[in-house]
Amino acid sequence: MKILNKIVQMVVWFDENGIPTPVRFRFKNKDESFTIIKINDILIRDKEHLAGNPMLVYRCKSYINGIEKLYEIKYEINSCKWILWKI
Repeated sequence: MKILNKIVQMVVWFDENGIPTPVRFRFKNKDESFTIIKINDILIRDKEHLAGNPMLVYRCKSYINGIEKLYEIKYEINSCKWILWKI
């Protein structure tokens, strides 16, 4: 997987304990258009600390342009940012 480290706009739902579950996200392309990706499956949900910042890490699977791809998204808890980390 290639590291992207790209901030994305995320649609999530929260369970009764406040744990976020991502549903779909979008990001801006170089030509100013948006790409929307629906998350088909969450394979792994984990916690980590990156440079002292607590993060939730999700390894997900989606169909992108008809091809099944694995990727990793991170939720930075302190700043509430979603990051497309690897694809």
